This record gives sequence, C-alpha cells and structure tokens, in this order.
Amino acid sequence: MQDLNILVIGGGIGGLTSAIALRAKGHRVTVIERDPDWSVYGVGIIQQSNVIRAMAELDLIDEYLAAGVGFDAVEIYTPDGTRVARVPVPRLVEGYPASMGVPRPALHKVLGDRTIASGAEVRLGVTANAFEDDGKGVDVTFSDGTTGRFDLVIGADGVYSQTRAAILPNAPSPEFTGQSVWRYNLPRPADLDAMHAYNGPTGVGLVPMTRELMYMYATTPEPGNPWYPREGLAAAMRGKLQNCAPAIRDLAEHITDDDAVVYRPLEGLLLEGPWHKGRVVLIGDAVHATTPHLGQGAGMAIEDSLVLADELTKGDDLEAALTAYRDRRFDRCAYIVRQSLAICMGQIGKGPAVDNARATHEMFGVVAKPI
Repeated sequence: MQDLNILVIGGGIGGLTSAIALRAKGHRVTVIERDPDWSVYGVGIIQQSNVIRAMAELDLIDEYLAAGVGFDAVEIYTPDGTRVARVPVPRLVEGYPASMGVPRPALHKVLGDRTIASGAEVRLGVTANAFEDDGKGVDVTFSDGTTGRFDLVIGADGVYSQTRAAILPNAPSPEFTGQSVWRYNLPRPADLDAMHAYNGPTGVGLVPMTRELMYMYATTPEPGNPWYPREGLAAAMRGKLQNCAPAIRDLAEHITDDDAVVYRPLEGLLLEGPWHKGRVVLIGDAVHATTPHLGQGAGMAIEDSLVLADELTKGDDLEAALTAYRDRRFDRCAYIVRQSLAICMGQIGKGPAVDNARATHEMFGVVAKPI
C-alpha cells in the first residue's frame, strides 16, 4: 500500500516512532496529542539493545544516543547490597553501545523534532471524539470541532486507550498488580558504568542517563493501591527505602524534592484477541501494557511501530497487513508482559521468586532476535 493517509492518536514514544516510520515509507501522517504542552515527566528511561537497533533502522541513532548515555551491562545485587552477577547486554549495532539510559524529555525532543522534520502534521490539545469506519476509510470527529477522513487510524494512546474502548468495548481493562514504582533523578557516581538492579520486596534500580545524572527507581508493594499526596512524597519515597542496602539508604537521603518524585501504580494488560477492528489498529500500551521489571515497555511500542509500517508496505490488503502485524508481535510482547509480571509477583510474595539475573539474560536473548 502506498500513500496512505494515516491518523496517529497519541504523541508519546509509540505514536512518534510510528509517525517517523510511516513517513519514511511515504505515507501522509497526522499525529494528535491531548496534552497541549506535549510534556513528559522528567525522569529517565532505559533503552535496551533492541531499541538501539530500532533507532538505527529509523535513521535516528546518532541524535538519539547523544541525548543519553550508553552502557553495556546490568549488575544484579541482593537486598543487602552483595553483587551476584554482571550480565553483559548483547550489542546489536556494531560500533554503538548495547543499551542506554536517557532523560525522557530529551528522548521526547529527539522523536518530536524528527516527527516534525519528516513532514508529519502534529496537532496538540486535540482528541478523537468519534470514529465512523465505512470499510473504505474512517471519518474522525475531533474535540476542536473539525473532522477528517483517513485510510487508517492508529491508537497509540496508552494503557487507558480511548481508541481501544471505542473499537473493542469488551476488551479487558488494565489491572493493578499490587505494586507501584517510584522514580527520582540523582547525581551519577563516576563509577556507575552499568545499570544496577537490587532484588528484594523493594526492588531498586540505578540507571545512568547522562554524564552527570542517573535515575533511581524503586518498586514497592502497595496493597489497596493507596493515594499519596504530592506534599510529603519525597519523605514517603525515602521511607520506602529504609530497609534496602546501605548504598541505597545513603542515596535516599538526597531525595528531598516532592515535585521531582514520579510515583505510578503498576498495571498490566495483554489483549489476547485481535489488535484491530476494520481500519483502526492499536499499538504499544494500548494492547500490551507491561510492568517495568524487564525495561521493555517502550521497546515493545517502538518495535510495534516498525513492524506495522513494514506490513503496510507488503501488499494492498489492509486487513491482511493488520493481522500480520499482530501475528508478528504477539508472542514477543506476551513474553515481556508475562515475564515482567512474574518478577513483580515474586517480589510482592504473590508468586515464586524469580532469579533476576537469569530472567534478564533470557530476555536479552529474546529481544535480540529479529522483529
């Protein structure tokens, strides 16, 4: 299929990489994003070897890597701070690091700048209020009162996807796992040359993301999914770390700014059935929202974007292309969702404990395979 007119709903990582991949194939693309400021929260994100490979395919690798810092291993620690393994991350692009950490705003800027430079139209502060799919195209009514007709609509609007609710009203809803994640930026020690992952009921990770900065994440059991007020959030995060390794407790003393703490309950979703209906298709968290235990949520969305763009070029049958996209992606995404959830359940005592070093090594082997 050539010269499709495509609407992408959602200006996050999956939506933007979709726009970039589709523009590279010659399609017309409009991206709508509900946030008029097009903002993201200011902590970091892990990008692993398969994402480095994907960025090379998108011809984005140099500006992408310049936005963060690369590293080639993950170190695993016991709750008392004993290092038990250093797991090499396989390099998938010759001459480039195996993985990287990057501030989310910096990554967002790289993807947003390329999306605009590609010629895609970006409309902010806009949502899609209604779809009318007549089999030959989709008429969309937008929240600003305008309308448009598109050959394909891509729902990249996250775990609470309104697009999913519109086309698949009986699809399962995201489920709270019983665990939440806390994130905070801290100065990066000079010797932090890998991601550090601490096992235990409170899982902690240290991820380099620039020469000067790293971010800490902490996963904690949160029975009942409590709400934490913004005031006192830094103290609450410090309190969650008081039974961790001495090195983590020392770092916790520097968590002082309530507004710099990012707290998020962890939810999971895996859509077992079709990922499209007619001319509307879903990608990323809208169909396979994962907990962060394997660091692959964004990676799976980026790979979705590449596979969908690829399948749309293979013939003139849209239904076949959308089905093939889902078939290529399901097993890999399901593995990430299920294995990440198993680690989560082991941490909070709802399932058997998972050996993180073994799980991490296995995951690297899975995502190193072609998409």
